[in-house]
Amino acid sequence: MSAPSNSNFSRRTALRAALGLAAAGGLAACGGNNGRGGGSGSGVGLNQYFHAYGEAGVEQAVKKYAKAYDKADVTTQWITGSNFEQKLFAALLTKNAPDVFEFHPQIQLIKSGQVADLTDIIDPVKDDFNQADITSHTVDGKIYGVRMIDDPQFFFYRPSLFEKAKVEVPTTLEELIEAAAKLTTSKVKGAFLGSDLTPVQHNLIWSAGAETLTADNKPAFNTDAVADGLKQLRSLFTSGNLLLGAPTEWWDPSAFTQGLTAIQWCGMWAMPAMQQALGDDIGVFPFPKVGSAGKESVYNGGWSMFVNAKGKNVDAAKEYVKWLWIDQKKYQEDFATSYGFHIPPRTSLAESATKLKSGLPAEGVKLFNEFGHFDNIGWTQAMIAAFNDVMANSVRKDDDPKAQLAACEKKVDAELEKLFG
Repeated sequence: MSAPSNSNFSRRTALRAALGLAAAGGLAACGGNNGRGGGSGSGVGLNQYFHAYGEAGVEQAVKKYAKAYDKADVTTQWITGSNFEQKLFAALLTKNAPDVFEFHPQIQLIKSGQVADLTDIIDPVKDDFNQADITSHTVDGKIYGVRMIDDPQFFFYRPSLFEKAKVEVPTTLEELIEAAAKLTTSKVKGAFLGSDLTPVQHNLIWSAGAETLTADNKPAFNTDAVADGLKQLRSLFTSGNLLLGAPTEWWDPSAFTQGLTAIQWCGMWAMPAMQQALGDDIGVFPFPKVGSAGKESVYNGGWSMFVNAKGKNVDAAKEYVKWLWIDQKKYQEDFATSYGFHIPPRTSLAESATKLKSGLPAEGVKLFNEFGHFDNIGWTQAMIAAFNDVMANSVRKDDDPKAQLAACEKKVDAELEKLFG
């Protein structure tokens, strides 16, 4: 599901917090359209935090699930606006902290003791989860967080416009830049990669044959191929063939459906809205490879449910999370496929979800399985922010990519020293 339609929320670093717990300060928790789940539970009251999804019906569905739970009264805080992370982290430092909240795997939350170990409730069904999701939530053999949805991100394109411009689907970054030039007209830009291009920064690393971190938590992104990819993105940024200043951000399909661009980086969640507007004139392809050693890539974002380990009702919160996100497969499939398209992290549900078995959704699943990359729990938002600076300085400005990567590596090394010694 997309981020709130009125925010500049990114589902990647984007889907990772822009602020750390310490930086959140003592801001008071707040949110919009709050309401109790209205369940028949007695005694225990639980509070859960969700960001405001862009698709219609998600809030009602979340509250319907909560209402069906009969062992506690569950209140849903539906957080609107562009600063969900700030409100969440601020709330976690107060007596009004949520018992349960959706977010993304981050090692700081584990190191600080903020999130509860959920190994005991996940272990019996662990083999039915996408194992990459299990890995991305595991530290020292313990599992923190239950994945709710997987959200692959890739390029969407208009086959009719490709045919008219005699353009083939790009498989290299050079070909993408050439395609954007051929597809650009007086009314349509060739491609849209977000307002600041940061939505594709991890794909640039992966498609260049590199990684954010090695298996033993060392920087792995400072390579000549990544530097060359940054130079190519710079040429695209200055070409005049890139949509800049779009009315909505990359996670919203409006620029694509309104004909402002022939190619847009977006997520699988937007497929139903795109199909409603454009019918069958939609295709998808992964981020193209960068350099001879590269390989096409798909970013697998998503959302997970966590239990506040510092809350007053940890056991009750774990029981609720188990009930909803492990036991209630009907609700899990509904959440994944009824409000935009997402891939259920449960293998059995992913295999049985009829809405994902044909057409464009099936193609998205295929790209997810073939080219997908998942979050590295050790790649923190401080590191993400450091690479944001690389994008800003070497792509949107014109600084030397190798110098920027070296500066980023120093920052990442310092963060890794704090985390792992």
